[in-house]
Amino acid sequence: MKTNETMTENSNIYDISKRLAEKYGEIGSEKRQKAIEHAWEEYNAQILYEARKNAKMTQEALAKKMNVNKSYISRIERGLIIPTVATLYRLASAMGMSVELTPIKPQPNY
Repeated sequence: MKTNETMTENSNIYDISKRLAEKYGEIGSEKRQKAIEHAWEEYNAQILYEARKNAKMTQEALAKKMNVNKSYISRIERGLIIPTVATLYRLASAMGMSVELTPIKPQPNY
């Protein structure tokens, strides 16, 4: 029977906390916090992209409905622009959706 040490050495199992700390700094560090913020920005951009696709709208149609340039919608969806709360509500409305704030479980420290 292999020991835990041997299993770790001979398998693809690794310590994700250690890898995250190596790449993004320790929990609570400025570098780690910036990485978390960037991840959330990318996540939100992906949500908006998928919402538009689910609404069966092109970037051009959404832009026209919001009276903005298509490139503006593209930049939001690529995470290059972080929309204000007001813009988020306008985006949702233009796609025939609403924004709902609901309580969530506390997030773990990354």
